[in-house]
Amino acid sequence: MTSDLTRAEAVRDAALAGVPAALADLGNLVRIPSVAFPGFDPAPVRRSADVVKALVEATGLFETVAIADAEIPETGTRGMPAVLASRRARNGRPTILLYAHHDVQPVGDESLWESPPFEPTVRDGRLYGRGAADDKAGIMAHIGALRALKEVAGDDLDLGIALFFEGEEEAGSLSFAQFLSDHADALRADVIVVADSGNWDSRTPALTVSLRGNAKFRLRIRTLEHASHSGMFGGAVPDAMMATLKLLATLWDDDGAVAVAGLTERDTPTPEYTEETLRDEAGLPAGVSPIGRGTILSRIWNKPSITVTGIDAPSVVNASNTLSPEVTVVVSARVAPGQDAKEAYEAIEAHLRAHAPFGAELEFSGREFGNPFLVDTSGWAVADARDALAQAYGVDPVDMGVGGSIPFIADLVREFPGAQILVTGVEDPHARAHSPNESLHLDTFRHALVAEALLLERLDARAG
Repeated sequence: MTSDLTRAEAVRDAALAGVPAALADLGNLVRIPSVAFPGFDPAPVRRSADVVKALVEATGLFETVAIADAEIPETGTRGMPAVLASRRARNGRPTILLYAHHDVQPVGDESLWESPPFEPTVRDGRLYGRGAADDKAGIMAHIGALRALKEVAGDDLDLGIALFFEGEEEAGSLSFAQFLSDHADALRADVIVVADSGNWDSRTPALTVSLRGNAKFRLRIRTLEHASHSGMFGGAVPDAMMATLKLLATLWDDDGAVAVAGLTERDTPTPEYTEETLRDEAGLPAGVSPIGRGTILSRIWNKPSITVTGIDAPSVVNASNTLSPEVTVVVSARVAPGQDAKEAYEAIEAHLRAHAPFGAELEFSGREFGNPFLVDTSGWAVADARDALAQAYGVDPVDMGVGGSIPFIADLVREFPGAQILVTGVEDPHARAHSPNESLHLDTFRHALVAEALLLERLDARAG
């Protein structure tokens, strides 16, 4: 009988040997334009689910593998297809739930891509393509780790495993809570790994221990019953564009910090992070200054932010000498850990109503909420994950916050309150998730896959 150390080394070797196959499968997934947003063809999302299901079945690990969906309570329609798989634990071993998502963000302006977004392309140690990092790489890190564990453990594998590969995370996970309720028995686990975050840099692994929440909504600003001639009435009649600009400007102070009463912030130390690093990772030009106050990471991790992410207004090419009667914007707020997302939204709505200029009519719709999250780092699974990351990367991991949101984690906590949740990822700060030229750092992927294989091996050796 081999020692645990020897088996761990065998799992590590198998994981490393399996990286090329995992990357080839990742390339096939990237070729599928699985955008789950309304208005996009849903067929590629279904095709992506079919391909992922086949990859899961081919591991030979699972007692059940299925494609499933759930109802979106707000609309009564069905959500996008997810892949669900499970195997029962044996001999007192724990059960782990592995999460990732196979849907992707829209491409945006394709002219900004240096290579076709759905044609995986390797350049300078990175794999480019929409979904290459967020989050089809998360799926393949899971599958690659499972392949390595199966290769070494074979029929002696006792670890309970559940998979949930979602199909609509980028579109808001609108059916997620219902899905958990419908499939709670199949998904219940002692440890949950959410592979949808990032790392400190391309060489240093991280566990995400705090996430901001989100509050997103549409706002229509109306000042006229119909468009009017700007020469005949300009100067006396407020147009919706002017009202919109004046109203939105009240959301921030002169430093660019959020100026909405009722939004809170979390007071906790942050690691050293220089303005030079911010400029490099965010693409901030030399002449443009950062916004906000306090340490840079406190602004990103622990304070609220508000961004106008879309606007419906006359385009430049269609501009005419007209007073616009209405403008619609999409507002996306990030909520500091410790504050309820709906409470934050209510503060923003109250602020906008109180500051509406010239009696402009405001209409709010399309509200979406996700609460922030703080990870309990005291559990044994966190210690096991840190050890696995250190072994795989050769560098001790850091605990970090993330300014983005993973709203469904609050649903996981509510449905499985006893589970230990680990938020990991395959991205580095230059992955450009959601942006043109999204890419995956190949060495980071290799390390992430190996780390997860080592974590699974460790859990399989742990008595429940």
